[in-house]
Amino acid sequence: MTTLFSPLKLRGITFKNRIAVSPMSQYRAIEGKANDWHMVHLGRFAMGGAGLVYAEATAVEADGRRTHGDLGLWEDDQVDGLLSITSFLSQEGTIPGVQLSHAGRKASERRPWHGEKPVDEEDLSIRGEAPWKAIAPSAITYADGWPDPEVMSEADIERVIASFGDAARRSKEAGFRIVEVYAAHGFLVHQFLSPIANRRTDKWGGNAENRRRFAIEVARSIRANWPEEYPLVFRLSATDWLEGGVEIEDTIMTAQALKAEGVDMIDCSTGGIAGRERPRRMTIEQGFQVPFAAQVREEADVSTMAVGLLWDAKICEEIIAKGEADMIALARELLDDPNWPLHAAATLDADHDHNMWPEESGWWLMKRERLMSKLGLR
Repeated sequence: MTTLFSPLKLRGITFKNRIAVSPMSQYRAIEGKANDWHMVHLGRFAMGGAGLVYAEATAVEADGRRTHGDLGLWEDDQVDGLLSITSFLSQEGTIPGVQLSHAGRKASERRPWHGEKPVDEEDLSIRGEAPWKAIAPSAITYADGWPDPEVMSEADIERVIASFGDAARRSKEAGFRIVEVYAAHGFLVHQFLSPIANRRTDKWGGNAENRRRFAIEVARSIRANWPEEYPLVFRLSATDWLEGGVEIEDTIMTAQALKAEGVDMIDCSTGGIAGRERPRRMTIEQGFQVPFAAQVREEADVSTMAVGLLWDAKICEEIIAKGEADMIALARELLDDPNWPLHAAATLDADHDHNMWPEESGWWLMKRERLMSKLGLR
């Protein structure tokens, strides 16, 4: 058995392998509710052999959505649409997970195929979708051409923290067994963590301890509403790649503080705090974020997930074997090939005769492979 296909236990949950499907926003929800698109989108990854399948960024408040098409768990009526999805994922041997989010100053954005800019009156006239006011730690715009967000009051902060807890309760009711908090890529929790977006002078800003207070309170709120036996994960941007922003040393301290609050794994990504332009310090290559996962794992003594431009099964196997991370997350590679985990198992000689495939398809593929071999065609 390869390390990539060895089981992993976090709290009371055991993943059959170390492959996770990263949250991928589809922008196809209606009023935050899941539909057939989400069932097919997520279900194919379970059939493809992943050990963990995350639903996309799921808003904890209506005004915390990035777009009108985001999934949501800000009200009880949104639970039912997810139940059949999580039931199917579980039946296929995959752990269903959800990424809880609040977009903060990145809220009220158009879907990517509508232009990736703030919603305006044109959206209202064409699609009947009105803009709404975004909130943030400080009145600093996300990017050029974006409106100034409204500075969050103490009441706003306490309300959003409670909303994460309420969404965690609904996540359990919806059948999810792992929650990840979207605290990266310039979303609200990341905005509090980064001095680039957080210029507050009260207890929620200023020094690093104050800036991580919001993340800690979110973790506490979720843990108070989330079963003890279920894992809690935070996706962090390990570095902002910008001078004056979050650096890996800050993230290590944040990871240590979150671990003390019952967080079981850090999903290590990077960047996203300031617009869509790639920072000059960022060099993109296969596995470029893996060193951050390795450093957080070692120095914060917490399990980590490596993510970002990973597609080679042998490299992913090596990452786990060397102890650089505990899980591997893929996204766009799986959109291209939902069966990537099953193909990786064959590449790593962890599967023979398509035994890891669902038997409804594995049986046919095994017969085809034997016929092709017998005819000398492969």
